Amino acid sequence: MIILGVILLIIGLLVKALAFLTWIGIILIIVGVVLLILGRSGRAIGGRNHWY
Repeated sequence: MIILGVILLIIGLLVKALAFLTWIGIILIIVGVVLLILGRSGRAIGGRNHWY
């Protein structure tokens, strides 16, 4: 999710006409980082302890 967010952020910055891609990229990066932090802390996400 973080990688997809970075890709969309870069595309949004390169193509000024598609500014919504920049916002979607930023949102995906933030959500990805939050899920990464929760997963690393050992907290169950979505009812699962492990994601494979």
